[in-house]
Amino acid sequence: MSNTSTQRPADEVHNPDEVVTRALVQYVDLPLGAGRFALITLDNGHDHTKPNTFGPGGLTSLDAALDQVEQENVVGVGITGKPFIFCVGADLTGVPKITSREQALQIGRLGHQVFRRLGEFKVPTFAFVNGAALGGGLEVALHCTYRTVSSGVTALALPECFLGLVPGWGGTYLLPNLIGADAAVTVIIENPLNQNKMINGRTAYELGIADAIFEPADFLERSLYWAAEVLTDKTTVQRRAVDRGEAWDNALARGKAIADQKLHGAAPAPYRALDLIKLARTASRDEAFAAEDEALADLVMSEELRAGLYSFELVQKRAKRPVGAPDKSLARPVTKVGIVGAGLMASQLALLFARRLEVPVVMTDLDSERIDKGIAYVHGELDKLVAKGRLSQDKANRYKANVTGSLDKSAFADAEFVIEAVFEEMKVKQAVFAEVEAVVSAECVLATNTSSLSVTEMASKLEHPERVVGFHFFNPVAVLPLLEVVKAEKTDDPTLATAFAVGKQLKKSCVLVKDRPAFVVNRILTRFLSEIVKCVDEGTPFEVADSSVEPLGLPMSPFVLLQLVGPGVALHVAEYMHAQFPDRFHVSENMRKVVELGKPGIWAWDEKGRPYLDPEVAAVVQQGDSPSTAEQVRERALAALAEEIRIMLEEGVVAEPQDIDLCMILGAGWPFHLGGITPYLDRTGISEKVNGKRFLPKGVASLPA
Repeated sequence: MSNTSTQRPADEVHNPDEVVTRALVQYVDLPLGAGRFALITLDNGHDHTKPNTFGPGGLTSLDAALDQVEQENVVGVGITGKPFIFCVGADLTGVPKITSREQALQIGRLGHQVFRRLGEFKVPTFAFVNGAALGGGLEVALHCTYRTVSSGVTALALPECFLGLVPGWGGTYLLPNLIGADAAVTVIIENPLNQNKMINGRTAYELGIADAIFEPADFLERSLYWAAEVLTDKTTVQRRAVDRGEAWDNALARGKAIADQKLHGAAPAPYRALDLIKLARTASRDEAFAAEDEALADLVMSEELRAGLYSFELVQKRAKRPVGAPDKSLARPVTKVGIVGAGLMASQLALLFARRLEVPVVMTDLDSERIDKGIAYVHGELDKLVAKGRLSQDKANRYKANVTGSLDKSAFADAEFVIEAVFEEMKVKQAVFAEVEAVVSAECVLATNTSSLSVTEMASKLEHPERVVGFHFFNPVAVLPLLEVVKAEKTDDPTLATAFAVGKQLKKSCVLVKDRPAFVVNRILTRFLSEIVKCVDEGTPFEVADSSVEPLGLPMSPFVLLQLVGPGVALHVAEYMHAQFPDRFHVSENMRKVVELGKPGIWAWDEKGRPYLDPEVAAVVQQGDSPSTAEQVRERALAALAEEIRIMLEEGVVAEPQDIDLCMILGAGWPFHLGGITPYLDRTGISEKVNGKRFLPKGVASLPA
């Protein structure tokens, strides 16, 4: 394709804040006498902590580099990235500056215009994927004639549907036509909707995304030699045939089933991506790229994308700089950790502390049997990591040696950080802390993993209440990244700073929370479930109530969540919250009956995995005669959330609505397209209806006014 710079719309979509990724050209003589080769390196001038991206400036730079190479006598063109980074896609910082659909359309066209030159160049083109390749970064590689990948690449993906976009610079056309529709659905739909799952270089090669794979140490050298072999016909690239018949239809059906299961139609992006994959089976390149442009323009101007980018900003930036955290210089070193308890949660904590802090960890419990069981759990999990190749045997042995047990809390004497994970009862926790305080130093941090109880009350009888802090993890500990760091009335800054420092070492995202009942996530979820269960008690069928919030696209329905938490735990928290706020938190007698039955939840499951109301539950529940529709249940639940969040902000539970949203995304798995929760309440008008105002200004997590 010839240069079309006169048609280039880059100036109209210019982003003054763009960190421009420059396309730097050098010429090399290939081995085997293959000839002169142009090598383009993408480099934004920063180290790997600021990855290469494509904004208007970066696209223009690549376009200019191709102009230059086009004038030269070369046998091929290669494109690679700076150390550890190929390119992580479009520069999304410019999206909030796009205020019209026409601007969005132009940026889509610009990407296609530049990238497709690599697929239509006068000589073969090669992508040497040396590091992370996401979104537009992977798409620029797909446009090339051939691709190599480093075995050291750990992040390769088309994550657009996770944010609310589609792979709109060629991805939905090129990928299915390269590796088949089913594998493309996995990369474009399934992986993004499974917590933005990435694939590695080896998997990319096995899928057929890359034609060759080489080790990181001499990756570029080997890639250039391989290119020379291809250009001199000394090696032949074999690609599997793509089934364009029934397999394509089956792949689309599978993709829709995944999207429906995850989102219930609540976000448009995956469905637009499936439409584009369907089109890719028969469309010409021009037709497919034009359709991608239109889809991008629609989605860039959608509320879901703006909420998704807001979520991304929270997770990538706010989570790494917790608002209100004390100066990190106040943090004390932690060289040994004590854990009170050896149950499942305590054992998960022991494993986490041992792996991340790499210090001795000692667990205590009431008897040797419990301690042995806890240590066995840690050893078993480490063995699983070794078997999966994620941990060396040597490291596993060292971690095992660091995790010990004791019946005597004097084992904590030289620990700088002790966390309790015992039964959720105030008197039990107070007694535990009194025992621990008697044996530890005056500066040892005492942390509680309580999910709802007052940290202030827990510390009230201690000689040094200032060194007590809430350290609330979410289950499963190894998976969910949120850590609510709770400041009690007397918690001092060194204790708080140490807690944040330890949380960072544990690779958790910490949010500072005021000591109020149930803190953030559990308070919001309890109020949410409380209102839905209340509707059931009034007469709404379980099935109607459970499906009522499907339009939000939550990770699981209310009663499936109840089953995961456990009715006993949920009832206990509901009773506690009702005691604190009787006018807002409902305690269900029907749920009490479910607990008394010993049932794990209200649903039973048939042989195909479909839920139905457990007959024993149906026999004992007593409902009123005022049923609600699904829409009414949803409106009541969302209105309750809007009220509760307003009250929490008034109480100063967190600094801003952004912290509420961050907690819901990281601690409850609420989807990016919601923006957590407050943007959804704003854009549906519920915030103003309930509270008289929005939580966030127009333009934050939403389209500009």
